[in-house]
Amino acid sequence: MLSLPVAVAIAIIVLLLGVAVGTFLQRRSEQARIGSAQSQVDKILKTAGAEAETIKRNAELEAKEILFKAKSAAEEESREKLLETQRQQERLLKREETLTKKEDGLATKESELGKKEQDLARREKAAEASARQSGELLAKADKKLEELASMTRDQARDLLVKQTTDEAKQLAAAEIKKIEQQTAEEARERSTSIIASAIQRFASEYVTERTVSVVQLPNDDMKGRIIGREGRNIRALEAATGVDLVIDDTPEAVILSCFNPVRREVARLSLTRLIADGRIHPSRIEEVVKRCEEEVEAGCKEAGEQAVFDLGLHRVHPELVKLIGQLKFRSAYAQNLLQHSVEVGLLAGLIAAELEVSVKQARRAGLLHDIGKAVEHDTEGSHAKVGAEIAKKLGESPKIVHAIAAHHGEEPPASVLAYIVDAANLLSNQRPGARRERLHTYIQRLHDLEKLCKSQKGVERVYAIQAGREVRVILENETMSDEQAVILSKDLAKKVEGELTYPGQIRICVVRETRASSMAR
Repeated sequence: MLSLPVAVAIAIIVLLLGVAVGTFLQRRSEQARIGSAQSQVDKILKTAGAEAETIKRNAELEAKEILFKAKSAAEEESREKLLETQRQQERLLKREETLTKKEDGLATKESELGKKEQDLARREKAAEASARQSGELLAKADKKLEELASMTRDQARDLLVKQTTDEAKQLAAAEIKKIEQQTAEEARERSTSIIASAIQRFASEYVTERTVSVVQLPNDDMKGRIIGREGRNIRALEAATGVDLVIDDTPEAVILSCFNPVRREVARLSLTRLIADGRIHPSRIEEVVKRCEEEVEAGCKEAGEQAVFDLGLHRVHPELVKLIGQLKFRSAYAQNLLQHSVEVGLLAGLIAAELEVSVKQARRAGLLHDIGKAVEHDTEGSHAKVGAEIAKKLGESPKIVHAIAAHHGEEPPASVLAYIVDAANLLSNQRPGARRERLHTYIQRLHDLEKLCKSQKGVERVYAIQAGREVRVILENETMSDEQAVILSKDLAKKVEGELTYPGQIRICVVRETRASSMAR
């Protein structure tokens, strides 16, 4: 059995041999790999050399081809430049030839112009001589004409101007008549359609209310109680209401006299309450009058709110609503102003709908157009102006204010809304039975209308018909022509508009006729 050191030595030797053999085998493997890589490198180098040779040959061919193309292009460009140079030389030669010919022509023309100038000079001298001779002949002819016509040249010119002016006026009058007929037909059809549509759509009861100024009594003994001891009751009632009580021989009636319809209504209501209650003395009178004033004020507000509601309006100032309600107690020509204002608002809205204008604005302006009549008489100015100022102060729009101010023509209408309110106001006023007019005022208006038309030259007779809404003017046939009749109708319309005051519109109808008669025997 081997000893331990020997075994260790043997193991070491075997280990060393194994390491040596492994190293040898590894080197052999590396040498084999190196040989394989070297062979691959040689192949790659050979392939790269072949490709480089091919690329070199291709590059040389491309360079030769580019050089050939460049030479060809240069030769082509040189040939084109040579041809262009030749063409330019030819053009220059042609221009030189043309200029030479023009110079020859100019020389010829200069000689011809010289001859023409000499000819013109001779003609000018001849023309001057002819002009002098013509002037002398014309002067002689003018003198001869003046002698024959027995008038100077200025007189003849004035006569010709007058005749031309008259002819122009006749032609203009005929054209005006034709245009007016066409315009009137179109306007009549359009306005008739609009007004008919508005009136057809408007349907309401028209009741004329009057302010009651007579209070009925249950018996004549009540008059003494109203007067009171030494007249204290009647004085207290007059002082509290501002109304004069007229107690006369009229059986069972007391007359209330006051220009303010609101105060008169307060007095009527208070007296009715006192008569029904039976207790009539100064303290009770003051209490009842105060309560009735509050009721009338509340009634005015309620009436104004109802009118605003009926027209579908919004955001109306409370003060305006109160003034609208006060119109309930006022009237013009027996026409209740509150009902008239509501009616104008409805008609204005209908007309605005036909014309595609704001219906709300038209209704608002129509309702407020007579608001100035609700104000006391101590305010200066016409009701249209006063109403416009009130509406402006209470926040109404400028369009509404202008429509109120212009609905009677005191301010020229500047918008469609103003014309609509004016038309609706006239429609409401001229409805059958809407208004009443005093007889003497009506007769005086017709008399002034006929007198104004009769004062014109060439007028034979004048007739006012249809309650003064139309005037028939009969002309003298011998002194007036048809064209002058057209012009006269325009002049009369302007005079009537400027000098007379009248409701609505007046139609001026000028009549000129020719009558021929003979006797058969």
